[in-house]
Amino acid sequence: MIRLFKHYVPHAALLLGLVDFLLLILAADLGWRLRASQIGFPAGTIMGRLPQVLSFAVPLQIALMAVGAYAAASFLSLRFAAARLMVAISIGVIFLSLIFFFMPSLSSWRSSLFYSMVIAVVLLVVVRGLLGRVLGGDKFKRRVIVMGAGERATQIMELARQPGANFMIVGAIAMSDEENAVSKAVHRSTIPSLGGFVIDRQATEVVLALQERRNALPYQDLLRVRTTGVQVSELSSFLERQTGRIDLASVSHSWLIFSEGFSSGRMWSAMVKRAFDIVVSLILLMVALPVILVTAVAIRLESRGPVIYRQQRVGLYNQPFDILKLRSMRQDAESGGQAVWAEQNDPRITRIGRIIRKVRIDELPQIWSVLAGEMSFVGPRPERPQFVEELERRIPFYAERHMVKPGITGWAQLNYPYGASIEDARHKLEYDLYYAKNYSPFLDALILLQTLRVILWPSGAR
Repeated sequence: MIRLFKHYVPHAALLLGLVDFLLLILAADLGWRLRASQIGFPAGTIMGRLPQVLSFAVPLQIALMAVGAYAAASFLSLRFAAARLMVAISIGVIFLSLIFFFMPSLSSWRSSLFYSMVIAVVLLVVVRGLLGRVLGGDKFKRRVIVMGAGERATQIMELARQPGANFMIVGAIAMSDEENAVSKAVHRSTIPSLGGFVIDRQATEVVLALQERRNALPYQDLLRVRTTGVQVSELSSFLERQTGRIDLASVSHSWLIFSEGFSSGRMWSAMVKRAFDIVVSLILLMVALPVILVTAVAIRLESRGPVIYRQQRVGLYNQPFDILKLRSMRQDAESGGQAVWAEQNDPRITRIGRIIRKVRIDELPQIWSVLAGEMSFVGPRPERPQFVEELERRIPFYAERHMVKPGITGWAQLNYPYGASIEDARHKLEYDLYYAKNYSPFLDALILLQTLRVILWPSGAR
C-alpha cells in the first residue's frame, strides 16, 4: 500500500485509477475527433481543448471513486466492476450536465459527448477484463513473513485468505515452543540465517506478531531483517494499514501515544474543516429544504406526533447537544423513557420511516447542527449519553472518539454496517479511531464521495 495524505491506498487501486483517468482523457479526445471527422471540422490538438477534455474526465473519475469502483471486488468480478461502471457513468452524466449548465464555455457538442461516453464505457470494461485479475493477482501483492506463530499470527493468516487481500504469507517463524497455532511455521532455532531466510522467500515485509511480549523483543533478529532492506512492521501498524481500522485487541496506550497522527485538532486543519462545513451546509440547506418539507408532510399524514425528532447526544469533548432528525419511529417508541438499541426490522419504525432511513433522508435536519458547529459533515456518529456511559466502561479507548467533532457520515459508516450492540460499537470504534488518527481533508473528501455508495447500496440501515 501507499500512504496518500495519511490514508493507505492499495497499489493496485491507485494504478487502476490512473489508468482509468488516462482512458477517460483518451475517450474525450476520440469522441471529439470522431464527430469532427463526420462534419469535416478540423479536430485540432488535444491541448487546444484541454479544459473540455478535463471537464469530461474529472467528473467521471470522481463518480468512479464515489460508487466504489476501486473496491477489492472490482478485481475479482468483472460483473461487479461493470455494474459499478454503469452506475458511475450515469452519475457522471448528471455531474456533466450541472457543470455545463453553470459553465457553458466548457461544454462540447452533445454528439461528441455521446461518442465519448460510449468509448469510455468500452475502454473501462475492456481494461478491467484484461487487467482486473492481473492487478488483483499475486504479482501485485506484498510478500509477508510473520514473526510469530500464535493467535496473533493466525489473525494475519486469516486476513491474507480473505478475497481481495493485497498481501500474501510466504513464511511464518515460531519464536518459541509455546507458539504452535500456525502448523507450517518454521522454528527460529532451525534457521541459521534470518536474513537469508527472508531473502530466499523474496519477502518485502516482516510483521512482528509475537504472542508474548513479556520477554525482550528479538532486536538482533529484527535488525538483521531491517538491514536487508525489508520493511519491519509491528502488528498494530500492519493491521491499521491493511484493514483501515485500529485493532483494539492488539493496540496499546504507548502505541497510540507515540504513533504518528491525531492532527484533526490542529488550527489549520480545524479552520479548513469548519470553513467547508459552513459553506456546504448553507448550500445543502437550500437544496434540501423542499425534500424536508415533502417528507415532513408524509410523516404527519401517516402518524401523529412531531415531525422533527430531538434527541440528546454526546459531542466534542463529551459536551451534550441536541441532534435533529426527521421522525422515523412511532411517537411512543420509547414510552418508558429508557434508551433502547435499534433492532433489525424494528417494529417501532413507520412505513415512511423505513424508506427515509434507507436513503438517509431522516438525517437531513442535522445539516443545521453542522451549520451551528455542533457537528461536522464527517466524523464519528454521536451516541446517546446513556449508551456512552456504558460503552466507556466496557470498551477501551472509547472516550477518545469524543476528541473529534461528531459527523453525519464517517469512516465507520462506510466500512461497517449499522450496529446496535456493544460488540458493534467496539468494531465501529476501531474505524473511528483510524479516522481520528489519520484525519486529513483528503480523507474527509473520500468519505463524502463514498457516502454516495452507501446511499445507493444501503446495508443494515435501521
